[in-house]
Amino acid sequence: MTSSSIERAPLSLAGRVALVTGAARGIGWSIAQAAAAAGAHVVLNDLEPGPVAARVAELSARGHGASGAAFNVTCEAAVGAAMEEVLARLGAVDILVNNAGVQRRKMFHEFTYDEWRAVVDTHLNGAFLVTRAVVPRMMERRYGRIVMLGSIAARQPKPALAAYAAAKGGVTSLVRALAVELGPHGITCNAIAPGFIAPEFTRALQDDEAFTRRMLDRVPGGRWGQPEDLAPAVLYLASPAAAFVNGSVLTIDGGFLAAG
Repeated sequence: MTSSSIERAPLSLAGRVALVTGAARGIGWSIAQAAAAAGAHVVLNDLEPGPVAARVAELSARGHGASGAAFNVTCEAAVGAAMEEVLARLGAVDILVNNAGVQRRKMFHEFTYDEWRAVVDTHLNGAFLVTRAVVPRMMERRYGRIVMLGSIAARQPKPALAAYAAAKGGVTSLVRALAVELGPHGITCNAIAPGFIAPEFTRALQDDEAFTRRMLDRVPGGRWGQPEDLAPAVLYLASPAAAFVNGSVLTIDGGFLAAG
C-alpha cells in the first residue's frame, strides 16, 4: 500500500465483499450501512430471513451492493453451507465483521449451563466458526480484514455479566492469536471494544434510571453511545488506512474507562 493510494481512497472498500454477522439491527446494521456506503458489497447475516431480506432491499434501494445470508452462527453445518454458497457466488469474503451476539444478565450462580453456553457460543464460538469458514480463501488471496466486537466488559465487568465478560475476553484473546497466525498471509485481525451503547441489546440497562445516572456521571460526554459511533471505527479497521494495524483492540466508550 503506497502513500499515494491511501491519499486517494483512505477509507474506500470499493471492490470488496464484506460479511457482517448480526446485521439486521443495532450495531450490525449501522456497520453494514457504513461498509455499503464505502463501496463494499455487503453480505448481511442474521437469524431470520425476513429481516435480512428487508435490510438488503433497503441498501439496494440506495444503490448499494448487498445480499443476504440468514443462518445461526453457532451451528457449524449452517455456517458451512452458507459460506460455501456465498463464496461460490461472490468469489471471496474480503472483510469479516463478527458482530452477532446475545445477552443474559443474571448473577453467576443463577446461570444454567444452557444459558451460559448460549452467550459463549454466540460471541466466541460463533466468531470461530464464521472466521474459520472464510479464512482459507483469504489466505489463498493473501488479503483479509477481520474485525471482532469485543467489549469493555472484558476489562471492567459489572455484576450479572460474567458470561458476557468471559465470552468477550475470549474474543479479545482470539484477536491477538489470529493477528499473529494470519498476519504472514496478508490478513489483519482487530477488535473494537464498545462501552455502553444504546441499541435494543442494552434496553434493560437503559430503562434502569439509577444505572443510567451512574453511568452517565462517568462518561465525560454525558450520553449513551450510539451504533453510529462504532461504525466509523470498524470501517477504518477494514480499510486500506489500517493496513499496518493488527492485533489491536480499539476502545470506544466515550471516556468511561479513562474516568476511573
